[in-house]
Amino acid sequence: MILVTTPTGQIGSQVLDNLLDAGDAAGEVRVIVRDPARLSPRVRARVETVTGSHADPDVTAKACAGVDRVFWLAPPVPTADSVEGHFRAFTRPLVDAVRTEGVERVVGVSTLGRGVARNAGQISASLAMDDEIRATGVHHRALCPPYLMENLLHQASAIRDSGVIAMATYGDRVLRTCTTRDIGAVAARLLLDGSWTGQEDVPTVGPDALTPEDMARVVSEVLDRPVRFRRLGEAEYKATLLRHGASEDWARGVTDLASASAEQGFYGSAAPTTPETAPTSFRRWCEEVLKPAVAG
Repeated sequence: MILVTTPTGQIGSQVLDNLLDAGDAAGEVRVIVRDPARLSPRVRARVETVTGSHADPDVTAKACAGVDRVFWLAPPVPTADSVEGHFRAFTRPLVDAVRTEGVERVVGVSTLGRGVARNAGQISASLAMDDEIRATGVHHRALCPPYLMENLLHQASAIRDSGVIAMATYGDRVLRTCTTRDIGAVAARLLLDGSWTGQEDVPTVGPDALTPEDMARVVSEVLDRPVRFRRLGEAEYKATLLRHGASEDWARGVTDLASASAEQGFYGSAAPTTPETAPTSFRRWCEEVLKPAVAG
């Protein structure tokens, strides 16, 4: 049996759709979900549901009973009091379930930067989560994307109204990207394959070598309107996060993440592309996803 966490999230929902598209090859599928009503009728008809949060040890233990493969993702919670505490809360229930319920394989969403990233906020916490899971000896694959294209959806109104893409990074340095649908497809393939063993990272790096300034030009061409890049300073970026409801520690962590990725380069040109796991180009994503979002 396969267990999927975050089945209504950006990545988890696509993992689940890919599994259901596989039909009988997926076997039985179970999900942990806070609100089953958010699942589509198609999903509710095909999967077994366990209601609750996978940060709850009792919920996770119940959901992992009889499961041999797990898709695991610690969802972002900007209101969390502590970045490290948040990731620990979403790691320990899985660690316990691996040891007590016989889970054999875990496919998790991590990040580029292993062995390189330092003082990188949520990135550092995510990599530490991988280490704790791997210490159980479970077969593990960590999907490692760079900057998610979907982050730009938060700026759809600013792109539409002001013609600006704002990021806390350098405009003239390559920023590798990936789309969530490619992550979802790779995760599903791994979950459907019960033969792999060991513990490995699986980079998911899209085919482009674009700087943020290049990305703004692509968006401008796709939307047929002027769009420019503006760099956010750390103080401005943190203030923006706080204004949108993030806790002090979460805002600090995201700011540290942005600074580390900009200065340490693990999302930069040195990261090789992996078209076999991340084939979607930035232009294609803009045409298919960003353009309708901006128009809406």
